Amino acid sequence: MEKFSFKNQLENLVQNPENHSYLLAVSGGADSMVLASLFQGLRLTYEVAHINYKLRGTDSDLDQKTVQDFCEKNHIQFHLYEVSEKDRKPENSIQLWARELRYRFFREIQEQENLKFLVTAHHLNDQLETFIINLSKASGINGLSGIPAGTSNTIRPLLNFSKKEIYEYAEKNKIDFREDLSNKKNDYLRNKIRNEIVPKLLETNDHFLENFKKSSYYLNQTKDFVHKQIEEIENKLTVFNPEHKILSKEKLAQESAFVQFEILKKYGFDCEEEIPKIFTAENGSSFFSKEYQLMINRNELILVDKDKKQETKDELLLIEGFDFSENTISISLENTIDHIDGINNNFEWEFDATKLQFPLRLRKQQDGDEFFPVVFPGKKKVSKFFRDEKLSILARPKIWILCDGHNSVLGVIPFRQDRRYTKDEKTKSILKIFNEKKK
Repeated sequence: MEKFSFKNQLENLVQNPENHSYLLAVSGGADSMVLASLFQGLRLTYEVAHINYKLRGTDSDLDQKTVQDFCEKNHIQFHLYEVSEKDRKPENSIQLWARELRYRFFREIQEQENLKFLVTAHHLNDQLETFIINLSKASGINGLSGIPAGTSNTIRPLLNFSKKEIYEYAEKNKIDFREDLSNKKNDYLRNKIRNEIVPKLLETNDHFLENFKKSSYYLNQTKDFVHKQIEEIENKLTVFNPEHKILSKEKLAQESAFVQFEILKKYGFDCEEEIPKIFTAENGSSFFSKEYQLMINRNELILVDKDKKQETKDELLLIEGFDFSENTISISLENTIDHIDGINNNFEWEFDATKLQFPLRLRKQQDGDEFFPVVFPGKKKVSKFFRDEKLSILARPKIWILCDGHNSVLGVIPFRQDRRYTKDEKTKSILKIFNEKKK
């Protein structure tokens, strides 16, 4: 391992690395201290973040001092987080808790100091351990591809270097570091793999780690190819809609279970046992992930991003009363009702004002709503009217119900008004409600 080989790895991850700023996660161990030394040698713009978990008494404080001394010697901005009572350290899942805590701290510093990339010191041995852990979990090609060398704002430039190479570099360049003796204990799965399984694997072949690095590269290439193919398939299944993601249910059902899983997983539907239920669910059914609602609309799967759902008013006052000194009062809904694709919003309704109970309001559908639509005999539930009109799940929430002061339905806009309140030959006072389609 040499400085120029590290620089090559960095340049593979970041174009013109000297033009960017970095936050280095430095624990005090050989890996992260070598990382800091390499950044210092390349004269890059960086700052350092360290977490003192207070888990190992004096050793934790000595780790902090090692990192802090390096920063003071090289005039590097040092950011420290010391764990305290308020952090509520759990009795179990210490590793998960520690990971969430440190990455939250790192992101805060990145934002506060305007540092573009977070840099961690993961190396090739970490990659092998992760591969074995994910192999035991049946995590598929994504898991077997291991730790990514770079994401949008996190890079791992040591990922192609072994632990042995890092130690040799530290010794050659007289870099101070601290050994975390807790890593020698086999109380965590990763430690057990690191201390018992990996050494036996390395004994089987002098080039084991180098061959693993090549295999990891091939797996990542395969993963990238598969993702590209999945994206192309998804594009072919996508029905254009400016507001929501819509997939053809029929076409997706014809794809393999693997393709179905890979596409739906992107929207948080990652339970393989649940996905078949999506294709057998009744029209109108909904499924929920953390970020999306998936709705079955006949032959469509509609994916609605929960964070992007537009907040709309559920009720609007239309008119408080009628001035009976006027023969006709007209109300235009041009700027009130939503435009709905595929529906003619043009309508003109005329009511006998004496038959109405004011005030009149516009609201969304409620359970039990029913009315007596013009042209149709008898009464009809609004929900059944929607089904008969073959209104999509996306259109229904945009439909306004016109109702009176007793909450009786006067009409479903823009389709049908209630025939009980329409004007007739005896009507003298007319309330006209209309909408003209915008050109």
